[in-house]
Amino acid sequence: MVGDLVKAVVGDRGTVDVLMSSGVDPHLYQPTRSDLAKVLQADVIFYNGLHLEGRMDESFERAQAAGRAVCAVAEAIPEDRLLQDEDHPDAYDPHVWMDPVRWRSVLMVIREQCIKMDPNGELIYSENIKKYLQELNAVDAYAERVLLSVPKDARVLVTAHDAFGYFGERFGFEVVGLQGISTESEASVQDVNQLVDLLVRRKIPAIFVESTVPKKGIRALIEGAKAKGHEVQVGGSLFSDAMGDVGSWSGTYLGMVDHNATTVAKALGGQTPTGGWRSTRESTPSDPSKSSP
Repeated sequence: MVGDLVKAVVGDRGTVDVLMSSGVDPHLYQPTRSDLAKVLQADVIFYNGLHLEGRMDESFERAQAAGRAVCAVAEAIPEDRLLQDEDHPDAYDPHVWMDPVRWRSVLMVIREQCIKMDPNGELIYSENIKKYLQELNAVDAYAERVLLSVPKDARVLVTAHDAFGYFGERFGFEVVGLQGISTESEASVQDVNQLVDLLVRRKIPAIFVESTVPKKGIRALIEGAKAKGHEVQVGGSLFSDAMGDVGSWSGTYLGMVDHNATTVAKALGGQTPTGGWRSTRESTPSDPSKSSP
């Protein structure tokens, strides 16, 4: 998600190499020797921060000590716009990209860093951001529209781990994750039983798997609810800590937002166009009031 925004800002003025590919869990990612070499050779390293890529912190520190520019984009967002990690009160939820409004402010962080490295590119970077914002604001407006079409009592998002807090706050959904904010934590039997009781009590019709998290926990929830007489369906697979395959629509940040919003709304009784926002993007006006991050 960081790499996609960097590409949007940089355009043709630089080469962007994304270390973590589709389906990779950044919480658990172990850098390879090749990764370390790329980090130490880069002109600038952008990463999310807020302890998302915890196992790469040492690599970034080494790069910084070697004189490389290192920028944790999410850590530039004011603390009053970040959500607390309920399991670790001294930390923040790093999944900021789940709210397109918060995430768009990262564009300016990237822009400022690029200008430091390449002052002659300032005008190009600013123009690239302006163009990208039109689409980002449009897909955010689409997500808001289709998610608000979900009946109020059905606006409960149950997922494999707690990566959708910012999504829930932005679009008015109650979010429940089987695991905590980091996938390094394991769901206990008690966690599973409590969530099964919630599914049954609230008659929640669908729960969602994630592309980077094993599905065994979700299967336990479905089986547990079924044993209590309540049928729960898998509403679809959501992109949480990684986007889709490189070269695919869901392999872009805009496509990720489109896919997640369309999948959630459709599974929980909302109204969605066939093909999601992508099928309507040519006729979707952006909101001029949202043109600045």
